[in-house]
Amino acid sequence: MLAAATPPVSPASAGASTEAVEVRTRILRVSLATDEARAYWERVDPSCTLAQRATLAFEQRWFGGKSMERVRFLIATFRERFDAFPETLPALRRLALAEPVARQLICHFHVQLSDPIYRRFTGEFLVKRRSLRSLTVDRDTVLRWIRDEYPQRWSVATEVQFASKLLSTASEAGLVTTKKDPRTVLVSKVPDVALAYIFYALRVTRFEGTMLDNPYLASLSLTDGFLEQRLRSLPGVTFRRMGDLLDFEWDYPSLIAWAEAAS
Repeated sequence: MLAAATPPVSPASAGASTEAVEVRTRILRVSLATDEARAYWERVDPSCTLAQRATLAFEQRWFGGKSMERVRFLIATFRERFDAFPETLPALRRLALAEPVARQLICHFHVQLSDPIYRRFTGEFLVKRRSLRSLTVDRDTVLRWIRDEYPQRWSVATEVQFASKLLSTASEAGLVTTKKDPRTVLVSKVPDVALAYIFYALRVTRFEGTMLDNPYLASLSLTDGFLEQRLRSLPGVTFRRMGDLLDFEWDYPSLIAWAEAAS
């Protein structure tokens, strides 16, 4: 597949999904939730209604001893994060036993897809912080960023909650340390299975940016020559650059086919 290096990606597939652009607040109640997400991947029946899923999840204790109210919220959140994107659930069911770091980064990617605030925080703000000598961040710094980016949108208490939750979610994703403030901004170690998943998913998703320049990869410190180096040895994808043209060849016709092979 030949593509220009600079225009935004716009998949031709009529069934392609689109990254979320409306501001969401679910992250205030559900962060990365990697273990709960894995249980959802393994057990959810996409043909069931939201209410049926919640009932089954509660009765079968998908998420341990959580209350019915909490289970309903988790189910609704995961539907937004995973169901909205083509072939995601069948692929993730096959990847439920992938190494923990891969599952963690796949969850991070899906929170980015479904939450534009988290996408900007991890794909822009933390990227800029990573370029600074101090390489640190704290809640007050994030709070100022929220107020600058979304002025007078929420109460002070909600702004503080956003700052805390964005940091804790990024910490779960391995993008910042888990210690108390100030936290160190980290460079992620990205397993091949997580990187290939992201590329196969972006292949059928409309998003702002290009296949090489976007907040999803930038959040993982995958940019410029380092990213291209990783791509040249990534199983499942063949990548070449010819001037301003990018040449992607896909070993598998779909995300599901790739996941079957990868698992």
